[in-house]
Amino acid sequence: MNAYTINFDSIFTITDKQFYQLCTNNPELVLERNRKGELIIMSPTGGETGKKNAELIVEFGIWNRQKKLGYIFDSSTCFRLPMGSNRSPDVAYIKKERWDKLTEEEKIKFPPIAPDFVLELMSNTDSLKMLQEKMAEYMESGVKLGWLINPDKKEVEIYRQGKEKKILSNPNSLSGEEILPDFVLDLGLIWE
Repeated sequence: MNAYTINFDSIFTITDKQFYQLCTNNPELVLERNRKGELIIMSPTGGETGKKNAELIVEFGIWNRQKKLGYIFDSSTCFRLPMGSNRSPDVAYIKKERWDKLTEEEKIKFPPIAPDFVLELMSNTDSLKMLQEKMAEYMESGVKLGWLINPDKKEVEIYRQGKEKKILSNPNSLSGEEILPDFVLDLGLIWE
């Protein structure tokens, strides 16, 4: 299970509309597009990663139901980022007032908005370098806070808008800071 990148530059450029159509015509594929316009075909996750992703969504969902400050999105949601890429973070959060400014059509298709927060959970088939490049795209697109969690190494890379990334080794928890007020993720759910 690997991700494959295909560069069509010498043949044609895939437009936003064509990418959306490609994804809707092939719902069994997990597709993304980086800022260079390259198509990324990703494999589905394995059982352990899927289980951890589900735990993450539950934790964020509970917090969001209590706070009602915005919306949580799962890994099936593809965002059209300002830098031209189409990305699907494992968990994303967008403040209510920003989401509500989108048109109904924008909300239904691939929303043209950078989330306020993203989380990527590294699986054993992911490339750390590719995930770090993805996190850089998020930050350059306006994401304010991002977490790249590596369960095998028990490390977390924290990305903040306009700041150097910070790497934590075997932390017990993560704070959502001002982006996710009062949110604390117990990493025992992931390190198990």
